[in-house]
Order: sequence, then C-alpha cells, then structure tokens
Amino acid sequence: MKITGNTVLFTGGSSGLGRALAHRFHDIGNEVIVTGRCTEKLHEAIAGRSRMTAYHLEFTDTAEVETFARRVTDDHPRLNLLFNNAGIMRREDVTIERDLSDAEETIEVNLFGPIRVTNALISHLTRQADAAIVNISSGHAFVPLIATPTYSATKAALHSYTVSLREQLKGMVEVIELVPPALRTELMPYQSLRADCMHVDEFVEEAIRLFRRQPTPPEILVERVRFLREAEAENRFKRALAAVTLAEVEQLY
Repeated sequence: MKITGNTVLFTGGSSGLGRALAHRFHDIGNEVIVTGRCTEKLHEAIAGRSRMTAYHLEFTDTAEVETFARRVTDDHPRLNLLFNNAGIMRREDVTIERDLSDAEETIEVNLFGPIRVTNALISHLTRQADAAIVNISSGHAFVPLIATPTYSATKAALHSYTVSLREQLKGMVEVIELVPPALRTELMPYQSLRADCMHVDEFVEEAIRLFRRQPTPPEILVERVRFLREAEAENRFKRALAAVTLAEVEQLY
C-alpha cells in the first residue's frame, strides 16, 4: 500500500483511533477526509489542518451512504484509500431476555457500515491507481470479550468478510486488515484510563511502521495483539479467553 500522496477517507474519524490515524496520515503527506455522527467533533478533528475535510454520515441509512459516496467522489475524485474504522462497543447480559437495540445497532454500525460504504465506493476505487481498503477489526475477532458478545461477533464477521473481499479484489484493490488490541479510547466507558490498554499514539506509530513494509502485510498486527490473533493457531485459545475474561472482571471489581 502506498502510504503517502493519497486521498484517504476515514469513517469514524472524529474521535478515538480514527481521529489519531487520520491525523497521522495527514501528517505524513496525505489529503484526508473524515466522517462521523457528531458535527462538533468533526470540526474539532479538522481544525487548523489544511487538506483535511469532514462530512457527517449515518451508516445505518443506506440511501445516505450512497448519496455521501457520490458527493465525496465528486468533491475528491482522487480518493483512493478507504479506512473502515467506525465502530461501537456495548456490554450485554445475554442471561436474561432483553431489549436488543444495542445488539442491533452494533451490527448496523460495525458490520453493515463497512459493507455499505465499501459497496458504495467500490466502482470508484477499482478505477483508481494505488487503491486500497483497510478494514479495522479487533483482537476480539479472534478471542471474544464475553461481556460484549455482539461486538466480538461483528469483528469476527468483519475479519471473514475482509478475507473474501481481498480475494475477489485481487489485482484491482489492495485489501488490508488492521487489528488493534484494547486501546485507551472512549470506545467503552473509562477505557481511556485503563493501564492494561495500549496507548493510541503508541499503537498508531507501530502500525505506521508496519504499513511502510513492502509488500504491505495483509494483516497489520502490532506485537501486543498477537496474543489474541495467534491464540487458536498456537493451541492456547482457552488460556487466552480466560486471561481476557479475568482482566475484564478485575477492571469491573
């Protein structure tokens, strides 16, 4: 993947990991576009940065995604790099009958969101030189966090979808999966304060070094996430699941 001289779109680029990645890619010489739901955060994300643009976008509305795709490619005809980053994470108690709105919204944003945006932009991307799609999954795609079952399931599904996307787009668009460990963001309440989570800036810098490799790895794996990514292959899935569960319980209590 070409790492500079691109026009890059980050979904969910107004806060957290998306914002950190957007700023870093902007710093190294790319035109950057960010989307999000909160107009105030979008303005903050692009403040003082030339060649950085923001668009409001609701992923749950297919028509809005399609309209956005037409507008953004009209405004930025050289758009060649898409980061599907937007995501939400909610705790769920599956031991009782419950309102499924959190689960349904998680699937809409984390899985249908990337599918909708990719679908709306694919005809444009296949016509661009040096085109690439980066899907941001999670270490919990490989070892679930049992407190967030739908989140973990959507990330596992996104991993599988990315594998298929990569094979179908071979020779046309490069497809890469970026797999973060738990990061100090506000994805979950108080997560930004957790000492056991990786600092976002540290993660971004290590990820950038991996993106610079030629050829770019199909999966961008910082060292800290390998404990989860390689657990099943190394026959230690149960141990990894127990460790992740214990760490979560210790944070709660």
